Parts: sequence; C-alpha cells; structure tokens
Amino acid sequence: MSILSGVRDVVQKATGRPGPRLLTVKKAWYLTPNMIRVTFSGPELDGFPDGREGGNCKLALPDWQEDRASFAKRLSDGPPPVRRTYTVRNYRADVQELDIDFVAHGDNGPASRWASHAKAGDFLGFMGPSPSKVTNFLADWYLVAADPSAIPVAAAALEAMPRDAKGVAVFEVTAAEDAQDIDAPEGIEMHWLVHPDPSKPSTQQEDFIRALDWPDGKVQTCIAGESGVIRSLRAFLHQEKQLPRTDTYISGYWKIGLVEDEHQKEKRAEG
Repeated sequence: MSILSGVRDVVQKATGRPGPRLLTVKKAWYLTPNMIRVTFSGPELDGFPDGREGGNCKLALPDWQEDRASFAKRLSDGPPPVRRTYTVRNYRADVQELDIDFVAHGDNGPASRWASHAKAGDFLGFMGPSPSKVTNFLADWYLVAADPSAIPVAAAALEAMPRDAKGVAVFEVTAAEDAQDIDAPEGIEMHWLVHPDPSKPSTQQEDFIRALDWPDGKVQTCIAGESGVIRSLRAFLHQEKQLPRTDTYISGYWKIGLVEDEHQKEKRAEG
C-alpha cells in the first residue's frame, strides 16, 4: 500500500468521505476545438463508486515539472496543491477508466494549463466524487441548459434520463464546432448557441428559455454555468414560473472576472 493510499483510508474512516487519489493519465485529446478530454486509468481507481457521472470532484494540480513522488508527499502532508472543481463525465468500471472534460483556455488558469499539456503518464490528485446532481427523473418535461463549464453535468443528466423523456436542452458554446454528440433521448430538442467571447456577459440562453412555449405538467431542470446567467435564470424559474426548488438543479459554476477561489468565497457569503 502506498503512503497516499494509507492516507485515503484514514480520511475515509474518519470522515466517511474518500481521501485523495493520485490518478494517472491514460490519454488526453481535444474532444472539440475548445474542450479537452482526459482519461485516467489504473489501480488508484479501485473502489471508485458507480453512477457518479455529473457529480463534482476536486482536482489537485501539480506544479510545472513537479515529480510524482514530491507531489504525492505534498498531497498527503502539504503544503496543499492548487485545487479546482470539475465534473465526472464518465466512469467505466469494467476497464477502470475515468473521463474528465476541461474547457481549453490555453495557459490561462492552472487546470487548463495542465490539461492542455497532459499526456500519458501525467498525474494529478482527485478528491470525491459527490453524488450525481440529478438522480430522480419524475417530470413531464425537462429543461437543460449549460455553458462549456457545465456541459459535463448537463450531458450526464441527459444520458441518464428515461428514453421517453421530453424537453429542451440549450447549450452555449464558443464555436459551432464545439457541439458535442450527447446520447440524449429523442424527445429532447437539442440547441447549440454560439457565444465566441465567454469573458463577456451573454443573455442568449435566458432569451431562448424565456421565448419557449412553457409546457403543462411537472418540469425539472438541470442548469449550470456563469453566475450572472444563473442568477437571472433562477429568478425566472422560481419567481416567474414558480417552479419548486426541489425540482430545479441550478448552479453557478464560475463568474466572469473571478478565479474559482474568489467565486466560491462569494457564493458562501451569499449563503
């Protein structure tokens, strides 16, 4: 047993949550021009829970050219590496492979920098995953919306839906070529909107959703993305459409002008 595996076991016994895993890259490639998929594999995925697609995780990122042994020691003993929040896209238990998708912004940000250079044999730390965000599908109609940061959670929800589900999914991406092949039910209308500069605010998703013919019956949502967009959509769904909060997963994953630590601090302050 490695030192890190021992730490993980101690953490899990003490808190009920799994401790850090040190994951190894099997391959990395550009899924679309602005999205990188990294597949991890290896024995450190032993015991990884099934059915967590769409759940969030924390990735701990090694410093540039940091070796594996030094990083493993730092992951268990500190000082702690930089961490960022991501989403489990796929886990294939039969071959012990885990996929994480990264929005590609070159070297602008530690996670994008790591992913854009990732190759077989590279590594990072992994904490989690949480349960999936949408697990009970009980609606007559579904509304799914995401920007690039939230495509993994939205795609996981669409792929887990009953095959006879009906609804609308609206994605906002950087380029038309960033549209992905998602195994959504045939009754889900898929729409891809292009917003070429994510650093600038956009109302495209809100405008599109407000223009929809609102259906009768029970509606459930899976919506995530930039916090300004989410704030407006949350007000529309909860105040104007009176959707119960229990039926609406809607979450701000990032905010224009803030790095993740600043955004998370702001979210905690807002309650």
